[in-house]
Amino acid sequence: MHRIYEFYSESGFVLNFEPMEMVYLNSNDGSALAGLGCREKLTIYPGELMKLSAFMQANKSNWIFLALSYDIKNEFHPLQSNNSDSLGFPLALLFVPETVVEIKDNAISKVHGELTAEMSKALTEMQWNSAEHSKIPPLHPRTSKDDYLQHVSELKKELQYGNIYEINYCQEFLANDVIIDNEAALYQNLNKLTQTPFSAYFKIDEFSAFCASPERFLKKTGDRLISQPIKGTIRRGSNSQEDDVLKKQMQNDPKERSENVMIVDLVRNDLSQIATKGSVQVDELFGIYSFKTVHQMISSISCTLKPDLEFIDVLRATFPMGSMTGAPKRKAMELIEEHEDFKRGLYSGSIGYVDPLGNFDLNVVIRSLIYNRQTKTLSCSVGSAITIDAIPEKEYEECLLKINSFLQKLTSES
Repeated sequence: MHRIYEFYSESGFVLNFEPMEMVYLNSNDGSALAGLGCREKLTIYPGELMKLSAFMQANKSNWIFLALSYDIKNEFHPLQSNNSDSLGFPLALLFVPETVVEIKDNAISKVHGELTAEMSKALTEMQWNSAEHSKIPPLHPRTSKDDYLQHVSELKKELQYGNIYEINYCQEFLANDVIIDNEAALYQNLNKLTQTPFSAYFKIDEFSAFCASPERFLKKTGDRLISQPIKGTIRRGSNSQEDDVLKKQMQNDPKERSENVMIVDLVRNDLSQIATKGSVQVDELFGIYSFKTVHQMISSISCTLKPDLEFIDVLRATFPMGSMTGAPKRKAMELIEEHEDFKRGLYSGSIGYVDPLGNFDLNVVIRSLIYNRQTKTLSCSVGSAITIDAIPEKEYEECLLKINSFLQKLTSES
C-alpha cells in the first residue's frame, strides 16, 4: 500500500502524490541496474533481524533490492545506538520490485517483468533529467569544529593507550524544512559532479538516498566474495601533471598506507570466518583510483565462501565494514557511539541487490544525501580514519574536502 504525502504549494493547493518505490544503481560506465515498483516489502526494526532470512528465503527466486542501516551492528554485537536520530531510518528496508531493468552501453539490455509507462518515465528521468531547479539549502554541522577537534584528541589518547589502532570518526551536516521538488534532477546533478562506480538512488516509503559512493562493500559471484575497502583520500589536481604528483604523494604517504593496511587486515580476518581454508587473499594492495573530485587508495580482498552460507551469515561476519569502523572493530564501534553525537542510520550502511541466483553486490553509503520527506530533514555525514599520526586539524580539513567537493555546488547559495 503506497503512503500518500501532502505538501502545500506556493499557490496554496495541496499536492498529493504516491512515490513509486525504486532503486537505481549506476556504475557510471554505461551500465546500471534498476528496480521499479514494489511487489513485496519488508521493514526491519530493532529485534526483528530474523525476518531478513525468512524474507530472502521466500523470495529466493526474485530480485531483492535493499538498504541496510549501520545500526544492524547492534543485532550482531552487544551494542546500542542511543545518539540523536535526525532521520528515523529503520534497521533495513528490502523490497522485491515489480520490474527489474538491466542497462548496458547506456541502453536497456534486459527487462524482467513489465515496464509500464510510469516506470519508463521514472527511469528516463533518472538517466536524462537535466533540470536546474533541484538545489538544496545549505547544510550545517551538528558538531562544532572545536568539539570535533576535542573528540579527535580524545580518540588519539585511546590510540596511545593501545585500546584501538584506527577508528573512523564521523560528523553529520543537516538541513531542516527541506522540500526537494525534483529528486531525479538532484540525483543527476550529484552524479554529474562525482561519477562514482557505486552511485545509487534509493526511494522507498518516506526515505530517499542520493548516493555518490566510490566504495564497494561486498560482491558475491558464485562462491567468490570480494571486498574493496577505501582508506586514503587526496584532492584532484588542476591538471594531469599535478594529478600525478598528488597520486604519488598519497601512494607513498606512511599514514595513508598504515590506515589502508590495517583495514585490509581487518577484512581478511572478517572473511576468514566464512571462507574455505586458505582461500583469503589480497588481490590488490594500495591501488590508486581517480574519481572526478578526489583520488582514493583502494585495496581488494577476496575469498572462496564455505558452502551453504546464507546472506545473513555473510553479514554477521563482515558488517559493518571495517573502513567505516576501525580496528579492532568491536572497540572502535563502542568508541564511535561514545564520541559521535548522531545516529548513523543508513550512512555507512549499504545499498545494493541480491539476484535470483543468490549473487549480490553491496556498496558503502558514503558521500551521500539522505532525506526523510515526511519530516523534511536532509542529512549528509562524513568522516575520516583517525590513527596515532592523525593531526586533528588536517582530519577536519579532509572531512570538508570530501563533503564540499559536491555539497557546495548543490546548494541554493552556490
